[in-house]
Amino acid sequence: MSPDPLTLAAAEQARNVAVQMMTERGRGLVLVGAARLDLALEHLLKAVMAPSADPDDKLFTPDRSLGSYGAKISLAARLGLIEAPIEQALHAIRSVRNDFAHSAGEPTLAEPRHQKRLQRVYPEAEPSPLWIALAPLLQSQAGLTAQERAFILLVTTLVASIEACAHLQTPFTPRATVRFRNR
Repeated sequence: MSPDPLTLAAAEQARNVAVQMMTERGRGLVLVGAARLDLALEHLLKAVMAPSADPDDKLFTPDRSLGSYGAKISLAARLGLIEAPIEQALHAIRSVRNDFAHSAGEPTLAEPRHQKRLQRVYPEAEPSPLWIALAPLLQSQAGLTAQERAFILLVTTLVASIEACAHLQTPFTPRATVRFRNR
């Protein structure tokens, strides 16, 4: 029995994210990982939203209400699209990303403040089948620290899971729409 198309798409997504992150180190690894999560959350939110009539929809641009990674996390949680442990993991990564983006030095994932944030969420993600499948593959990659491997596993697991969930969604249909006149 061959895997279903959704499983294959999630596996391909995971491979792409992991490969892209493995080409980076330090700041680049964290920023690329967070950017991939931001994009995955945008896909998830768009999957449940009515399509925009404007082909140049700017709802998710940086200067708009859903332009920030944090806003996307919060909205996805409030809509019930992600569970609390996923929300916590995404916020932990957001905090690490912010520190890396605003650091004048050379931050590393081994720093205690980053490890403290991430160690809270790893136990939730480690039992994931995707984490379990990818862990041995990353273990064989030379040049990655244990902290970088764990971060790549966390981000890859999250991106693939969020993207797979987005594929399962249908746009929200309200029971009623506010109108000026009955139709």
